[in-house]
Amino acid sequence: MNVLNLIGREKELFAQDFRKHEDTLVDIVSSSRFLVIGGAGSIGQAVTKEIFKRNPRKLHVVDISENNMVELVRDIRSSFGYISGDFQTFALDIGSIEYDAFIKSDGAYDYVLNLSALKHVRSEKDPYTLMRMIDVNIFNTEKTMQQSIENGVKKYFCVSTDKAANPVNMMGASKRIMEMYLMRKSKELKISTARFANVAFSDGSLLHGFNQRILKKQPIVAPNDIRRYFVTPKESGELCLVSCLLGENRDIFFPKLDENLNLISFADIAVKYLEDLGYTPLLCDTEEEARSSVDALIKEKKWPCFFTNSDTTGEKDFEEFYTDNETLDMDSFYNFGIIKNEPNFDQSKLENFTASIRQMKDNQMWEKESIVDLFNTMIPNFGHKETGKYLDSKM
Repeated sequence: MNVLNLIGREKELFAQDFRKHEDTLVDIVSSSRFLVIGGAGSIGQAVTKEIFKRNPRKLHVVDISENNMVELVRDIRSSFGYISGDFQTFALDIGSIEYDAFIKSDGAYDYVLNLSALKHVRSEKDPYTLMRMIDVNIFNTEKTMQQSIENGVKKYFCVSTDKAANPVNMMGASKRIMEMYLMRKSKELKISTARFANVAFSDGSLLHGFNQRILKKQPIVAPNDIRRYFVTPKESGELCLVSCLLGENRDIFFPKLDENLNLISFADIAVKYLEDLGYTPLLCDTEEEARSSVDALIKEKKWPCFFTNSDTTGEKDFEEFYTDNETLDMDSFYNFGIIKNEPNFDQSKLENFTASIRQMKDNQMWEKESIVDLFNTMIPNFGHKETGKYLDSKM
């Protein structure tokens, strides 16, 4: 599968920057110790491989997913073999006492990269998963930053999202609030982050879902009115690595928008994907029509597709990596842009947010509306779109 072709590009986005900075990156990695948190997710695996192949002194990877961790190790061994440094994986929940004990026993790292996140807009449909999103995206980040300060870490990186720029969903807003907590800690710890385009075929993504539908001989369903920017998994790892190792304190990196990074719809990718596999996409008018015709159509080298307009909560009409009031550096790299930040944050708002969430947890009772109201106090222009419909109600 040629991922670049499917997302409408002919060449890798960051190749020119890596040719220029490769020697510097190798020098830093080969002399440094790394902890990658959430390292078995799609972006985490990509980052881990970028570090591993440059021969670090120490590379520890933590993730809650035991199975994905096993595949990460198999992938690394099969692709790169072995290094002389200390490479180990740990199947741990970073919110747990076990993780805290692990850090207490061996917290000696130069760089900590936090790739753990609840990234799905669908995760905000109920108040309980939404609270876990807040824990993972905000408070686990604050906790691991504090541990990094106590252990003398040189630099802390964590991943943000393009959806944090003028957010319209709770996931994007949680990452925007996370950025506020980053700014506060940046007075004690050097930090950087990155806002992403969609990572093509990442675990749980719609494009990854195309793979699953093909394997299970099920219809392909996609919105035809939403166009997104995509990077490959490898490019996602490169973006994180450069931001972590070459970014200055409080920098937010993002891929530059130019002719090399194209907007493309999910439906267009589905059509290209099926054609690459030798199938003719057949458009159906309903979900039931698509489900009922699968077996017969596949025998004819056709594949049922159901493309619709999007009407679910939290979908943004367009993508952006920065806002009008953010200061940009578009000159330091060929294809990375940088948002330059001062350590601006509202201490009283952060304290109120922390106390309010803690109170909800202590009561073991909260409603989504109360969390939305709290988010609105943190982000005055938060344009939350609630339609009453969620992706779980669709194919």
